[in-house]
Amino acid sequence: MAKDLLLEIGLEEVPARFVRGAMNQLKEKTAKWLESSRIAHGEIEAYGTPRRIAVLVRAVEEKQADVHEEVKGPSRKIAGGENGEWSKAALGFARSQGVDPKDFFFKEVGGVEYVYANKSSIGTATADVLPEGLTSLITSMSFPKNMRWGSYDLRFVRPIKWLVALFGDEVVPLEITAVRSGRTTRGHRFLGAETDIPSPADYVARLKEQHVIADAAEREALIVAQIDALSAEKGWHIAVKEDLLEEVVFLVEYPNALFGSFDESFLNIPQDVLITSMREHQRYFPVLDGNGKLLPYFVTVRNGDRTSIENVAKGNEKVLRARLSDAKFFYAEDQKLAIGDALAKLETIVYHEELGTVADKVRRIVETTGKLAAALALGAQDAADAARAAAICKFDLVTQMVYEFPELQGIMGEDYARKAGEREAVARAINEHYQPRFAGDRAPASVAGAIVSLADKIDTIVGCFSIGIIPTGSQDPYALRRQAAGIVQIVLSHGLKLPLGTLFDLSLEVHAARGMKRDAADVRKDLYEFFALRVKNVLTEQSVRYDVIDAVMAVGYNDLRQTVDRAAALTAAAAGERREEFKTVVDALNRVCNLAAKATSGDVKPALFAEAVEGELYGAWTSVRDEIASLVSQGEADAAIVKLSALKDPINAYFDRVMVMAEDEAVRANRLATLASIAGSVTQVADFSKLVW
Repeated sequence: MAKDLLLEIGLEEVPARFVRGAMNQLKEKTAKWLESSRIAHGEIEAYGTPRRIAVLVRAVEEKQADVHEEVKGPSRKIAGGENGEWSKAALGFARSQGVDPKDFFFKEVGGVEYVYANKSSIGTATADVLPEGLTSLITSMSFPKNMRWGSYDLRFVRPIKWLVALFGDEVVPLEITAVRSGRTTRGHRFLGAETDIPSPADYVARLKEQHVIADAAEREALIVAQIDALSAEKGWHIAVKEDLLEEVVFLVEYPNALFGSFDESFLNIPQDVLITSMREHQRYFPVLDGNGKLLPYFVTVRNGDRTSIENVAKGNEKVLRARLSDAKFFYAEDQKLAIGDALAKLETIVYHEELGTVADKVRRIVETTGKLAAALALGAQDAADAARAAAICKFDLVTQMVYEFPELQGIMGEDYARKAGEREAVARAINEHYQPRFAGDRAPASVAGAIVSLADKIDTIVGCFSIGIIPTGSQDPYALRRQAAGIVQIVLSHGLKLPLGTLFDLSLEVHAARGMKRDAADVRKDLYEFFALRVKNVLTEQSVRYDVIDAVMAVGYNDLRQTVDRAAALTAAAAGERREEFKTVVDALNRVCNLAAKATSGDVKPALFAEAVEGELYGAWTSVRDEIASLVSQGEADAAIVKLSALKDPINAYFDRVMVMAEDEAVRANRLATLASIAGSVTQVADFSKLVW
C-alpha cells in the first residue's frame, strides 16, 4: 500500500531570491534519492515561503523494489580465479556488490572474458531507509550563500528551526543541528500559531488555516488578482515587472495588496528615478496612466491580513517620502556638477588595475569610436555626435544619483547632458551606449548610440582578453558573454557592414598602442572562438536547425549579416517541398567538395580538358561564379543557392563521364583544380556536408 511523504524544513527568513532555487533543488534531490533507492512514487510537489521549503510526494511505496541483475566485474586476466587465488580487484568487486566470489562465473564480451555475478537485493521497508535518506538529502543541499550557527558544522542557507517529516500518518525520526523532526509546523509569524499535520495530504490546508499559503503559484495568482482588481477600480496601469513580482511572492506568506500616495512635487524628478527608487529600494509597483506617465501612487504587498491596512499604507508613504526626498536632493546637487569636472573625477576611479582608470577606458572608447566611424563611412554629423557622446559617456558615474542607484547609469547621463545643453543625439547616445543591457533588451536606436555602444563593449572584451580574463564555465565576472551578444545584436539590428575581424582589429590597435600583456594574434584567435557561440545563439533563437548552423558557420561567420542570411536561405532550401530536390543538389555539390580537398594547384587550364563535359561544367560555373559571390555579399544567399543548384546537372554529367583521378598527372591536377575552383563558390554559402537528412 502506498503512502504520501512530507518533508518540511522550517527556517529563519530566507532571502527571497534563494527560495525558488531551494524549492526546485529539494524537489530534484528527493526525486533522485527515491529513484536511486528503488522506491516507486507518484507526483512530487514543492512548496516554499520565506520561512520554509517543503516537498510532498504522492503514493510512495512502502517497500523498495527487489533487484535481480547480472553485474560485470574485471576481466579474467585481471581477476585470476579457477586454478589460482582471486586477485584484489576481483575480491574488491565481490565486496562492492555484496556477492561471494565462489558464485563468480565468466562471460565473453568482445572477445574478452569477464567476471560476472548474479546480484540479488531484497528491498527493505521504505520507513527504515527514510531517516538516513532524508537526513543526507537535507544536509547535501547547497545555496548561493550559506550560514553556520552555534557550534554546528552544517552550512545552510539559514538556521533550521523545525522539521516536519511524515510518511503517511507516522513521523519519520531524524535530527539535524539538535532539531528533531515531528508533525508540528509553524504558521504565519504574527497571525498564525503552531499546528500539527495529521498526514501529508493535510499540509497545505492546515497551513492556510494559520495564514500561510504554501503554494508559490497560488500566492502569485492571488497577488496578480489583487493588483488587477486595484487597477480596474482606480483606472490605473500598475507596472508589474516580472522579477519584482517573483521577489514579492517569496517575501510574503499571506499576501494582501494595498496602495499609497506621494507628493506630486516629486514628479519633477525624472520618472526613471522615481520608479527605480520604488522598485529597487521599497519593492513597490509604480502606477502609470494610460499614456505611461507616472502617477503619484504606488502599490505594495503586505505580509498579513487587511487589519489596520490604512496604517500600513501611511507607514509605507512615510518611508517612501524619505527615499524620494533623498533622490530629489541628489538630483538637484548633481546638476551643479559641470560635465568637465565630472570627467576629471574619472581619472581617480580605477577601472581595472591592469587596464587603468575609467578615464583611460573613455579615451580608448573615443579612439575606437573614431576608427569605427571611419570604417563605416559615417556622415559628418553622426560621426561628430558619436565622438562627443564617446567623450562624455561615463561622466554620470561620479554623480550622487548613480552612486545611490547604479542601475540609472546612462539614464541620468542622458538627462544631465540634455540639461547641460548637449545636442539631443549626443544625450540620447549616452543612455543608449549601455544597450542592450540584458537579454531581450533593445539595441541602441540611433547610429551614434550604436557606434559608442560597440566601442565600449569591444573595449571591455578585448581589454579583458588581453590580460587573460576569458570566461570559462559559469565564471564570467565582467559579463563578457552579454557584451558580445550585445555586439552581435547591434550589428544585425543596424545592418552594419562591419566584419568581426575589422571590429577586433580596431580595438586591438587601440590596446596595442598602450601595451598588451598577450600577443594580439592570440587574443584575436580567442575572440573569434568566443564570438562563435554568440553567433550560434542568435541563429538558434531564430529557430535555425543545428545542422544548418554548423553548415553556415563551418565556412565562416566573420560577416554577421551574411551569416544570418545564409542560414535563412539554407533553412528555406532544406525544408518543405524543395527538400528532396535540394538534397540531390547537395549530393552533387558534396561530390565536388570532397574531391576538391585533394587539389594541390588552383590554376585551371582549359587546354587540358580531354572531355566535352569538362568544358561544359567549367563554362557553367564561370557563367555564375561572379554572380554567386555578388549575391552572397549583398545578402541574397537564396538567389545564390539557386545559381548553385543550376550546376547540379553539369556536375552529375561530369562525374558520369570523367575519371577525375586520371593516370596522367597533369590531367588529374587540372581536374582537381577545376573542382577546387567550383568548391570555392560552394563554400561561400555553406559546408553542405554538415546537413543532416
